[in-house]
Amino acid sequence: MVSSSHEAMHRIFQKDTALLIRSLQRLLHVPFPEPRDIMTLDVDLTEIEPVERRCDTLLRVDTDDGNYLFVIESQGKKDEAKRGSWPYYLSYLYEKYHCEPVLIVVTQSAATARWAAKPIQFGLPGWSSLTVRPMVLGPDNVPVITDRHEAERDVPLAVFSAITHGRGPGAAAILGALAAALETIDREAAGMFAQLTRSGLVDPRAKEIWEELMTATKYFFDHPFAVKEREEGRAQGLAEAVLNILSSRGIDVPPSVRARVTACTDLDQLAVWVERAVHAAGADDLFHDGEGREG
Repeated sequence: MVSSSHEAMHRIFQKDTALLIRSLQRLLHVPFPEPRDIMTLDVDLTEIEPVERRCDTLLRVDTDDGNYLFVIESQGKKDEAKRGSWPYYLSYLYEKYHCEPVLIVVTQSAATARWAAKPIQFGLPGWSSLTVRPMVLGPDNVPVITDRHEAERDVPLAVFSAITHGRGPGAAAILGALAAALETIDREAAGMFAQLTRSGLVDPRAKEIWEELMTATKYFFDHPFAVKEREEGRAQGLAEAVLNILSSRGIDVPPSVRARVTACTDLDQLAVWVERAVHAAGADDLFHDGEGREG
């Protein structure tokens, strides 16, 4: 099950696509040319063979010096499987779009950032056939923004800073600066950034501080983005309940069933599956009623 903090770490770049370019130029000191156009692309990298591969966020950036694809991966912890999937993503995308692919890893963990930054090499010792060097944005290079005026100058970066560093004793100052900055932009954008911040925070106390700061702002709770996030949270909880019930009853859950349950966002359908999970003889029984009909 993908966590809300995982989603927030890369979705911030979907909400403000230019933030990625600013991050490359200012945080990673990459002399990337000014973009002519930036667009979000489909993240499904599955080929004809039934092996699902999906990156987190995919952006195409067109410049006067060439066109690029930014593959943005949110990484919560070390995952050695990524050392194989990341090179696949880049090779597949180059063949499909004929643009230069660039891998960006975003993380809230300094240890994960160090792991992700290590080059991936395939081939003979001393003679690499393929080398992948991820760019990493994490606690060591994302600024800690505690000044409201600095937060006002770049609100999306302040959101990214809060998601990256919003834990421990320094969280209150970071979140306070961001809350003040949100009051300087339009309510529609403020509501979206407020909920995105809440989703990205992993520290329970930081979440409490943020909700206290946002209590007085009605847009935080009424904004469509916030409503959607709450619905997604309920769906995630129901999906976990379905799988936990089956597991507790000793029923094996094939990957195809797990994928279908976790991908479902229909609260009514998930509620039906929760009831069926209590009596199901097998995992596939979730998807059929008492008369064997699909649903």
